[in-house]
Amino acid sequence: MSHTPPRSAPARRSVLKGTVAASASLALPTAAGAPALALSGRPGAAWGVQTGDVTASSGLVWVRSDRPARMIVETSATESFRHARRWRGPLLGPGSDFTGTTALRGLPAGAQVHYRVVLTDPDDPRRTGEPVYGTFRTAPARRRDGVRFLWSGDIAGQGWGINPDIGGFRAFEEMRRLDPDFFLSSGDTVYADGPLVPSVTLPDGRVWRNLVTEEKSKVAETLAEYRGNFRYNLLDDNVRQFNAQVPTIAQWDDHEVRNNWYPGQILDDPRYTEKDVDVLARRSMQAFGEYFPVGTLSPRGSEGRIHRVVHHGPLLDVFVLDMRTYRNANSPGRQADDTVGILGAEQLAWLKRELARSRAVWKVLASDMPLGLVVPDGAANFEAVAQGDPGAPLGRELQIAELLRFVKHRRITGTLWLTADVHYTSAQHYAPEQAAFKDFAPFWEFVSGPLAAGGFPANALDATFGPERVFVRAPQRANVSPMESPQYFGEVDIDGDCGELTVRLRAEGGAVLFSKTLQPGRVGQ
Repeated sequence: MSHTPPRSAPARRSVLKGTVAASASLALPTAAGAPALALSGRPGAAWGVQTGDVTASSGLVWVRSDRPARMIVETSATESFRHARRWRGPLLGPGSDFTGTTALRGLPAGAQVHYRVVLTDPDDPRRTGEPVYGTFRTAPARRRDGVRFLWSGDIAGQGWGINPDIGGFRAFEEMRRLDPDFFLSSGDTVYADGPLVPSVTLPDGRVWRNLVTEEKSKVAETLAEYRGNFRYNLLDDNVRQFNAQVPTIAQWDDHEVRNNWYPGQILDDPRYTEKDVDVLARRSMQAFGEYFPVGTLSPRGSEGRIHRVVHHGPLLDVFVLDMRTYRNANSPGRQADDTVGILGAEQLAWLKRELARSRAVWKVLASDMPLGLVVPDGAANFEAVAQGDPGAPLGRELQIAELLRFVKHRRITGTLWLTADVHYTSAQHYAPEQAAFKDFAPFWEFVSGPLAAGGFPANALDATFGPERVFVRAPQRANVSPMESPQYFGEVDIDGDCGELTVRLRAEGGAVLFSKTLQPGRVGQ
């Protein structure tokens, strides 16, 4: 992004009672990042728990300790934890910033799983901390059970951090109350390049007040500073309660590293002493892997990949894309030959292969950047796929054209694109009869966000793939604070009986701004 900073059945809900109360009772973590390596006392987990990449039979559980500890997870079908199953997790220490992830396998499909994490002294297992509780639902094995999830992105950006005066990141509590099966976090999960100041005066004279930590007071460069940025969001009680109840599928975009970054970039930004973006990206990816449970990354985030498929039962496959790690340099985007594009050749081949293999009714392409929205990077270059030329595909558009052609000719049904990044919410329908490039089946792209950041006006559309803006809700000026404009998130509800998929674009406060229902089994919509 180019902006710079200044339903469920009652049984589903009843199982969450004790879990949320236990999570809410956690003491607010201290703003300081390094654990107090006390020789006395018991390990604590004041940063809460979270789960990620949950399937019909597996899931990942995450925790952070306040000192060296062994992670132990117990799971049960009930809150009483009778007949609990015990999982021995890793040792947590400074090499992973005292974070750890335990993989749970062989879980029952379509079930509510209660879990608790206990941290034990590595030298004396009898010395244990207070259990921290969470819950999640595994994906269904049967189609008729249905699936419902939320998506959004863009958290703590443009100078708008945790404001205790308004209750912190309030949208997370609103999303928690909707009790989705999971949350798709669509990038810009942190703003490592967006320092916070204690207060900001708004245009109407009101004052926005930020919680500020040492790591959030400057741009992140060191591994410790990146870790502090990911840790910052966990200071918010709404986030910790949400994490204890709703699994996340996490992906990254640019602000996890630095605005509009690409591999090989050398910075001329005077705020940075480390000018090599590849060095910064490695540090950020390590912190990302330490603070999000991602099945394709190592627990320390030092190796692996972000792009992956998360299978959520017979109705849904989520294809998590990485439009950062493999892209070419931002440019005017007018080249007639571009094999690298925004995905890289290897990721594109992987995506085509996995889409062809998928037997899910719906195939969500979780994109960290939009396709037909023009996102500039400076005066001449472009940041996303589109570059403002309405003609035949050029530059990064060539790679997307190849993918869309593949979907049409292989007759891959049930595809739709979900994204965030641009800090407003909209729905675009792409139709070949309106496009310069016509060899593709119609499809929808839905945009949501920000979740806790500044709002911005709507971007222009590029006609290459024939997008029509069917709905948009966006501020009229740049960087509107969350006190002046609602935050946005999207909801996807797949009906298990008929297979219909309904997308709802939501605004903080409960309003459904736009709704669209798509039919299953179609190559184009």
